[in-house]
Amino acid sequence: MSSDLLALMWMPFLMCLVLTGIHAYLGFHVIAREVVFVDIALAQIAALGATAAFLFGFELETWQSYAAGLAFTILGALVLALTRSRRRLVSHEAVIGVVYAVSAAGAVLLADRSPHGAEHLRGMLVGSILSVRASEVLKVAALYAAIGLFHWLCRRPFFLISTDPDAAYREGWRVRLWDFLFYASFGVVVTSSVRIAGVLLVFSYLIVPALAGILLASRIGPRLAVGWAFGTAVSVLAMVASAVLDLPTGATVVCAFGLSLLVLGVVIALRPRALGAAALTGLSPAGRGDGRA
Repeated sequence: MSSDLLALMWMPFLMCLVLTGIHAYLGFHVIAREVVFVDIALAQIAALGATAAFLFGFELETWQSYAAGLAFTILGALVLALTRSRRRLVSHEAVIGVVYAVSAAGAVLLADRSPHGAEHLRGMLVGSILSVRASEVLKVAALYAAIGLFHWLCRRPFFLISTDPDAAYREGWRVRLWDFLFYASFGVVVTSSVRIAGVLLVFSYLIVPALAGILLASRIGPRLAVGWAFGTAVSVLAMVASAVLDLPTGATVVCAFGLSLLVLGVVIALRPRALGAAALTGLSPAGRGDGRA
């Protein structure tokens, strides 16, 4: 039985590692930009595009569905880039919230016109990572490697705009153009991930490992290492729990991320108290000792 479980879970686990690699990195940008929900908004836009394709008879696994989702996502990236301004009259997160709400409502309206629309929306929400094939893992890994290379080549403007946008404006960077390139590449990742893992799992891989890295490290290199290690460890635990308890894989991974982050937060919150108690014990008469045997 163990060999059967290993054969069943091996490809989904590899796909989780691929998702961890790219999403943990992008998560640091998203958190630094204070646009935490941009991932779920772009994911919902991709779902809207795929739903439109589904209405015209194209299943989720077809290239036509992927092209429709990608086209909608690029359009969403353009909207997000154009609504960015140096003077923040309106929170960018508010714009993202409106984009998400309209996209979700549009997907519901389109799905209502199809006899199997409800099942399609559910599939876009939770994904089908358990049925992923080796060829899909290789294609997605190659695509994300290309996106990673693009971000490495553009790392200076991307990181500067994410961490210090005022400095980017002062140095003369074309912020809206670089924002579009960032969100467009981000949208390519999201469009591909949503088709496999669903909206909820993609959001979890984006935010939770990055938060763990920020909580446990202070520089980008160690933060990335912590995020990748955290995402890998939680993926292993969630995959094992899903197989042993016969639970839906995507939902199990999402819940495992939430519980792991909660445990990490509690440990960090309690650690200073424990250190303080140890210091007080060391300063007390009993803790200092008086040199007697």
